[in-house]
Amino acid sequence: ALGWEATAWIGGDIQRLWLRTEGEAEGGEIEHGDVEVLYGRGVRAWWDVLAGVRHDIGEGPSRTWAAIGVQGLAPYKFEVAATAYLGQGGRTALRAEAEYDTLLTNRLILQWRAEANAYGKADPAAAIGAGLSTLEGGARLRYEITRQFAPYIGVEHERAFGDTAGLRRAAGHTPSDTRVVAGVRVWF
Repeated sequence: ALGWEATAWIGGDIQRLWLRTEGEAEGGEIEHGDVEVLYGRGVRAWWDVLAGVRHDIGEGPSRTWAAIGVQGLAPYKFEVAATAYLGQGGRTALRAEAEYDTLLTNRLILQWRAEANAYGKADPAAAIGAGLSTLEGGARLRYEITRQFAPYIGVEHERAFGDTAGLRRAAGHTPSDTRVVAGVRVWF
């Protein structure tokens, strides 16, 4: 399986246009993924309020959501983001993410990551149950060749809960998955 995760922005310190995307593909077909385009406005030092749109892609029906959220640097240097979504038919969703960097040396950094997804109502066509849907956690070890270019390797574990786990089992998938990840962190 091939996965992707990317975040990009353009703009200044106060106003930014954000692009966020993540997902997985297998055998040349996108299993699931989403693309978000958000307007961000700085409201305090290190904190942005975001509003925009998310579009789900992959197996099952495509869904488009209105999005509103916050992201920033919490005390003790935790990077956090929480986004609420409102879709057609009264669908609601919430995604919360947190990251923390442990500096092993000036260039070798261990990044801890966690993500939770919850939905207000079931969407069996998209294999999503109501309530807490998935939790994902992991760690990535990266080496910063330069601040702008840092390859990494890591491990992530995802677990589905409740009706989402049941829908995955019914489709022939397991409710949990552990995977090795590798990639490059780039910024310019």
